Amino acid sequence: MTAPLAGVTVLDVATLFAGPLAAAFLGDFGADVIKVEHPSRPDPSRGHGPAKDGVGLWWKVLGRNKRTITCDLADPRGADLLRRLVADADVLVENFRPGTLERWGLGPAELHAVNPRLVVARISGFGQVGPYARRPGFGTLAEAMSGFAAATGEPEGPPTLPPFGLADSVTALAAAYAVMLALRSRDLTGAGQVVDLAIIEPIMAVLGPQITWYDQLGYVQPRLGNRSNNNAPRNTYRCADGRWVAVSSSAQSIAERLLRLVGRPDLVDEPWFATGTGRAEHADELDAAVGAWVARHDWDEVVAAFEEAQAAVAPVYDVRDILADPQYAALGTAVAVPDEDLGTVRMQNVPFRMSASPGAIRHAGRRHGQDTDDVLRALGVGDAELAALREAGVI
Repeated sequence: MTAPLAGVTVLDVATLFAGPLAAAFLGDFGADVIKVEHPSRPDPSRGHGPAKDGVGLWWKVLGRNKRTITCDLADPRGADLLRRLVADADVLVENFRPGTLERWGLGPAELHAVNPRLVVARISGFGQVGPYARRPGFGTLAEAMSGFAAATGEPEGPPTLPPFGLADSVTALAAAYAVMLALRSRDLTGAGQVVDLAIIEPIMAVLGPQITWYDQLGYVQPRLGNRSNNNAPRNTYRCADGRWVAVSSSAQSIAERLLRLVGRPDLVDEPWFATGTGRAEHADELDAAVGAWVARHDWDEVVAAFEEAQAAVAPVYDVRDILADPQYAALGTAVAVPDEDLGTVRMQNVPFRMSASPGAIRHAGRRHGQDTDDVLRALGVGDAELAALREAGVI
């Protein structure tokens, strides 16, 4: 079967983490992604997190399905190489601080002069315009400024940041979506365009109607821990064997089944139980009822009882549980990927399934600059020029 992005060439000149992950999502569905890194300062993700035998494992995921080349874009000779690559490319993904590409003569105007059909996806902390545009920006700052941290954590505790790249990952999904829209627009008009993504915005888009609530009611969403102000019971509860489960009762029927399961049908008859808001106002009472029942049963007993009662429950997993779970196995969520350094490495598969043109992870992240010679030779760069560029530190 033909991959839906077969024939699309993507130049990934971004680092850490949103831009490279967006390019990886495109590569998962057949795009030829060429990762461009500095000759002596590779993408820092190669050194982030745990490593095995000196091989960075995060890079193996982030660099999947990409060819890797090195090129110093700040050197005029390196900038010229990129322009030559752009001539036949469809997409360029970058996340330099605004103004950097322009300083190197590689701004959108110069790139579109070479290839008017190019889609340029520009990812930065704060966007290309505005008073903060030239500030260094990272996902952590977006998680703080978007309202996420302010609404996350216990009511009396501090604002809480996630222990992973949440804002970067949400931005990567938004960027891949935006690139696909720009490619569709190009199909209709024949012209490429610039996509401007500020990392502070996509995460805000998934936080719900916080702006509308404030605009219409002056309401500011508080920190509620694991609870919700829209329904209850909604929390995590500890089982007798020390494991945890998460419970949700957004639907009225689920809430009723749950309270009957835990032996408190009397609460179902309370007038306030009839709405999610009413239940949320009595969260202490409902949590006490559910928590006490869960605490008397082992984890497997809790899950089995909830399933029989058709109440909503999920075990709180760590990665060991994920890899042993039959539902994830049925979905093919984790996949073993061939790798030159590690033999095989397991990682998350593409995040959805398509019946006619599925995506695939064909290989893990490759070594720094591994494909430089092959890619540049395809541009017509001969051995003598390659040697001169390498001697000068351009590649």
